[in-house]
Amino acid sequence: MPTIADMGPYKFFFYSAEGTEPPHVHVRRDRAVAKFWIMPVHLAYSRRFSDHELLSIQKLVEENQDKFMEVWNDYFSD
Repeated sequence: MPTIADMGPYKFFFYSAEGTEPPHVHVRRDRAVAKFWIMPVHLAYSRRFSDHELLSIQKLVEENQDKFMEVWNDYFSD
């Protein structure tokens, strides 16, 4: 489970067996989890995050979209 970034209370990561899926990131804070597609950025699913918090997380994904894509491509290009 490669961690892409820790931003505030959020851990952004992906699972190493997910390279056949379109680029995405998982987000965790305590017991709350979500998955965002990276290109274009949109929510795939969420559990235990409020709508307000999801908007904040989506903004973080949008602001870091290039970085997340670079890490995804570097990891899965082998």
